[in-house]
Amino acid sequence: MGRKIIFLDIDGTLTEPGSNVPPKSALTAVREAQKKGNCVFLCTGRNYDMLSPLLPFGFDGVVASCGGYIRFGNQVIYDCPMTEEQKERAMDVLKKNGVFRTVECMNGSYTDEGFKEFLESHENEGGNSELLRWRRQVEHALNIRPMAEYKGQPVYKIVIMAESSQQLQEPEQVLGKEFHLCLQEPDAYGFINGEVINRSFDKGRGVRRVCDFLGIPLKDTVGFGDSMNDKEMLETVALSICMANGSRQIKEMADDVCPAVGEDGLYRGFVKHGLC
Repeated sequence: MGRKIIFLDIDGTLTEPGSNVPPKSALTAVREAQKKGNCVFLCTGRNYDMLSPLLPFGFDGVVASCGGYIRFGNQVIYDCPMTEEQKERAMDVLKKNGVFRTVECMNGSYTDEGFKEFLESHENEGGNSELLRWRRQVEHALNIRPMAEYKGQPVYKIVIMAESSQQLQEPEQVLGKEFHLCLQEPDAYGFINGEVINRSFDKGRGVRRVCDFLGIPLKDTVGFGDSMNDKEMLETVALSICMANGSRQIKEMADDVCPAVGEDGLYRGFVKHGLC
C-alpha cells in the first residue's frame, strides 16, 4: 500500500465535541499511521487558535477554518480570510435578523453575548439548561471570548445560531452568492446551528490543495468525519468514513461507518482499513 494522506475532523471524530483531548487509542492510531509513512492532517472547522491545544500531538498539517487556512508543518499553503466588505455585510445582515454570531479569526474567536443571555432567560425550558452548560464548556475549552473584545481582526468563518429558519432567509439572499450557509440538522434544543463559509474554499478543496502541494493523488486519500461540515471533504477523498455518532446524511454518503469517537472508533477504523 502506498503513502496515504489521512484527513481527520476534530469535534465528534478525533475528540468528543468541544474537547481538546483525543482518546489514547486515537493518538496511537495516528502515530502508527505516521510510522508507516502516511501523513495525518487535521481537517476542521476550527480556526488556528482553537487548534493550539492539539498541535503538540504531532499532526503533519492542518486544514483549518473549513479550508480557509492550510499549513503543512511550518509552511502556509493557503490563506483566505474574508475581505473587510464581506465581513461587514455578513455581520450586519445576521445581526439585523437576530442571528447569534461567533466570528473566528486567526488568533481568537468572539461571540455575541446576547446568545448566552437568551439561553439563561430560557434555562428551565426543555433542554436549554443542558445547552447552556455545553456552551459555557465549549467557550472555556476553545477560548471563545465576548464580542466586545473583538478588535476587527480578519475573519475566516462565522458560526451562527438561530431560533428559526425564517431568520436565515435574508442572510441567504444577501450572502448566498459569495458564501455558503452550512447548516447542521435541527438539534434537540430547537435551534438551528451552522456556519457562514466563503465559497472560495471548503474542506474538499482543502484536501485537493494539500494533495497538489504534496504531489500525492486523490486516490491515496482517506477522510474521517461526522457532520455536515465534513460533506465536501468526504465527497473528495477516495475513502470516506463516518463515525457511528455522526449525522444520518453523512452516514448515508460515506463509504464506511466506524464506531463512535468514545468507543475507540478512530483507532478501529484505522486498523480496519490498514492505515496503522
